[in-house]
Amino acid sequence: MFWRALVTIAAVCGVLLVGAPVGAAPPADDVRDRLAAVPGLTVVGERPTEPGFRLFDLTFTQPADHRHPEAGQFQQRLTLLHRDLTRPTVLYTSGYNLPEKTTRTEPTRLVDGNQVSLEHRFFTPSRPDPADWNDLDIWQAATDQHRVITALRAVYDQQWITTGASKGGMTAVYHRRFYPDDVDGTVAYVAPNDVDNDRDDYDEFLAEVGTDPACRAALTAVQWEALVRRDELLAKFQAYADAEGLTFDRIIGDVDRGLEMVVLDAPFAFWQYRGQDECAQVPATTASTDEIYAFFDQTVEFRFYTDQGIEPYAPYYYQAGTQLGWPHVSDEPLADLLHHRELSQPRNLVSRDIPMRFEPGVMRQVDSWVRSRGSELMFVNGERDPWSAEPFELGPGTRDSYSYLVPGANHGAKIEGLPADQRAEAEATVRRWAEVEAPATRSAVLDAETLERHPF
Repeated sequence: MFWRALVTIAAVCGVLLVGAPVGAAPPADDVRDRLAAVPGLTVVGERPTEPGFRLFDLTFTQPADHRHPEAGQFQQRLTLLHRDLTRPTVLYTSGYNLPEKTTRTEPTRLVDGNQVSLEHRFFTPSRPDPADWNDLDIWQAATDQHRVITALRAVYDQQWITTGASKGGMTAVYHRRFYPDDVDGTVAYVAPNDVDNDRDDYDEFLAEVGTDPACRAALTAVQWEALVRRDELLAKFQAYADAEGLTFDRIIGDVDRGLEMVVLDAPFAFWQYRGQDECAQVPATTASTDEIYAFFDQTVEFRFYTDQGIEPYAPYYYQAGTQLGWPHVSDEPLADLLHHRELSQPRNLVSRDIPMRFEPGVMRQVDSWVRSRGSELMFVNGERDPWSAEPFELGPGTRDSYSYLVPGANHGAKIEGLPADQRAEAEATVRRWAEVEAPATRSAVLDAETLERHPF
């Protein structure tokens, strides 16, 4: 389990609709016309946004299988936040769906650039129909990015940077592994690196995270208490599901399994999205059932482990169970009260009609590339984010690359949270890759990033 993470935040750009002048005649050489002329690219529409920017909804025609482009196509969604043709361009992906709101990522703000936000293949509606799930792997997704960047260079011919947080950061690194010369730099935030799926460091991390052992003990105690009060919490969970039209029979199995997933996920999710400053919010074992239920709902979200909560993330669970690997956190401290064991296996979170087979060694190949041949890579992790327990690490062959750990940060870690000297170094590096000077200070509604929840 413990899927709440990578999702960063996403780091996590969406589309914010704010007022902009309407009705003004576009220039003769309009960027919209240039975009419409790119083969495979469709301008779906343009939305009003903040003055100084233009926001386009686009689709790009992709082969369902890049090895056999004749076998079918699908339309991949993306948005473009246009700043200026003379500025660099940042390609961002969350590794999931397009965010509901578009904001400027930190690298986009640092270089005052254009921003392309790309939906990951197989996240609806960017899914082939019919869908052959064998076409969902890291090479196919990397090739999607490669084709989008290659096509858009006809319009945006300055430097390019890729970025993403959590699964989006991983996706950006995988793209560089297969197409290392596509862009001039990559900033990967809170991106885990599960080199060996049979060996995990998460138990050790969770046993030491934070500055107060009492906080960790309180989390375990409230998990235990929740399972002691299983019948009361099940009744509340089922009543909530009935009121919202949520079910358990298609994927998760039943409400009892859903409850155990929520309870087991709590410590990981707490440190990923909340943290040391909220330790006082962990209920005591003497708290009311309503208080305990509210804590788990705020920390994990009960909806997340219903059929409707799981289904949108099926492509991630499929990737975790076939190539990416998944975190294992021991459920032994609660074993005496559990009805189900090993619930966190991705196979339990993907419809049984979709075949899955894990390919060991795929992540090791990526890790080897980073250490031996990777270049212009920047990794930014949070000191108290559980996903930082297994980070990407630089090696003797890595060139012009950097790794930072943001003190006290969770899954929302940013360059701006680094100590002053490291922050200055990181910001200067991103601008050097983009070949720009520090832009004049620009504060915009489009900069209001939020920490969004995903399986990881």
